[in-house]
Amino acid sequence: MTDSYMYAALLLHKAGKPVNEDNLTGVVKAAGVEVDTVKVKALASALSEINIDDALKNASVMAVAAPAAAAPAAGAAKAEEKPKEDEKKEEEALAGLASLFG
Repeated sequence: MTDSYMYAALLLHKAGKPVNEDNLTGVVKAAGVEVDTVKVKALASALSEINIDDALKNASVMAVAAPAAAAPAAGAAKAEEKPKEDEKKEEEALAGLASLFG
């Protein structure tokens, strides 16, 4: 059932609508799912710290690259580096998001 919240967030993002508590609640209700306001608030808060387009792009790259993970990564040193503060902020947001579904 918690997938409904993520699908609602993705739907709102795809439609170009703000992913906030009111919009998430509306989409989840429209889907006929009972709304858990704690989950809605947590998801809206976690996603406010994340660039959804970048997260989706990284997820699709990871899915494609996963089979090749056994091979040595020759270009790993050339990978784009994020400032430590941005990286930590994103990790904290993702950890908060993961706690909703773990």
